[in-house]
Amino acid sequence: MMLINKKILLIYPEYPDTFWSFKHALKFVSKKAAFPPLGLLTVAAMLPAEWELKLVDMNTGRLGDKDIKWADMVFISAMVVQKESAKIAIKRCKKLGATVVAGGPLFTTQHKDFACVDHFVLDEGEVTLPPFLADLENSCLKRMYSSKIRPDINTTPVPRWDLIDKKKYSSMVVQYSRGCPYDCEFCDIVVLNGHLPRTKGREQMLRELDALYQTGWRNSVFIVDDNFIGNKKKLKAEMLPSILSWSQKRHFPFSFFTQTSINLADDSELTGLMVKANFNMVFIGIESPNKDSLTECGKSQNSSRDLIAAIKTLQHAGLEVQGGFIVGFDSDPQSIFQDVINFVQKSGVVTAMVGLLNAPMGTRLHKRLEGEKRLTGSFSGNNTELSINFIPKMNINKLMDGYRSIVNTIYAPNQYYARVKTFLREYRPKRQKMSVLKSQNLSAFFKSLWVLGIREKERWHFWDLVIWTTFKRPRSFSLSMSMAIYGFHFRKIVEANARQLKLAQAVV
Repeated sequence: MMLINKKILLIYPEYPDTFWSFKHALKFVSKKAAFPPLGLLTVAAMLPAEWELKLVDMNTGRLGDKDIKWADMVFISAMVVQKESAKIAIKRCKKLGATVVAGGPLFTTQHKDFACVDHFVLDEGEVTLPPFLADLENSCLKRMYSSKIRPDINTTPVPRWDLIDKKKYSSMVVQYSRGCPYDCEFCDIVVLNGHLPRTKGREQMLRELDALYQTGWRNSVFIVDDNFIGNKKKLKAEMLPSILSWSQKRHFPFSFFTQTSINLADDSELTGLMVKANFNMVFIGIESPNKDSLTECGKSQNSSRDLIAAIKTLQHAGLEVQGGFIVGFDSDPQSIFQDVINFVQKSGVVTAMVGLLNAPMGTRLHKRLEGEKRLTGSFSGNNTELSINFIPKMNINKLMDGYRSIVNTIYAPNQYYARVKTFLREYRPKRQKMSVLKSQNLSAFFKSLWVLGIREKERWHFWDLVIWTTFKRPRSFSLSMSMAIYGFHFRKIVEANARQLKLAQAVV
């Protein structure tokens, strides 16, 4: 296919200040964003090699009128939480006469809200982008390109890392699989990527790691899979041994973190291989300490086990467990708020993202609530926002007050710093280290001494942690200080939400 040369501007909208934005923590390491836009970088690699491409990540730089005027076409991709920024960017592009092509999770589920977009390339780009390019060549473009075909992701090209300034990000991202074998009622992963985990082969995965290595990156890498252990057999037999061998030959240039289900704790062989390959952290959807709530949402893998024991098993193996929690289930008792607080503190899950239940478009939960006539609006995509898009069974004021009591408690300095110690007492890190000592870690430490140790009210808790870690867990000192910095960010998010609530109440 011989397409006429094009100038393509790829735009990634701005994230609001959320739990996962790490905005306040990133300042300590002089970074602009946590992760680059993997989807757009992958789409860029699918475009004709002769085209001129420019990528503007609005989280790391400014979108200028000059950028828009330069382009023959604008490609924009976004998550749901970026919706408002996406609307602003599209409006600017249309005002300047640009042709806008949109894709990604936001537009796949909510394209009806973007009437001014010229063309939609939805669902998975490996399937829907080629017909768009073919129609572009033949000057017969349609407005909508959509398909429910699940592509073989071994055909996915290596991302165009040359389009970003990696120094502006704290971590890089790769993808090994798409899809999740579970069917949690509230989750839209299976809507976007299906139930059957599709994985990349060893050669494809190592080719992507090599490409990232060749750029000079020597830091953390987030494997963005919906559930990294969806195909445990292949991981143990092929992928993890290959990553381990690749890493050993290069003196472990990357540390890895990813998302898994709690049943990782059942497989010591798999856990051991991950730790040997330099995985040091996993995010797990814990959701609730209440078994009835877990049963209600279809979280079968969680409801039949001792969740705290499973978390401690992973901590002992050398993995930090980050956890997601939800309140607002129909089955939640009045005690759920204190139950969540107790669980978080006892488990030592330092990074505990607690959100109100919402019903994303297309999920089983959304369909059920729609049938029950309980829906009240759309979900913003911000997991920790003080909003809910349906009528809960619990009194709404009690639910909101209870939610605020959770986040105000677990991120209060005394509770948070105590939880760091609880985790470090359980944590059994391996002796594997990154091959290069990063100067940014030293810079972040000195900034934390000023901000957390002198300027902020939490300073006594901070210094107590410094002294305790120095004498009790010296090997985990760097991790301990990182957690102190993350806690600062989380408290800022909680404080910002409280301010927004007060403003909303004042308006009412």
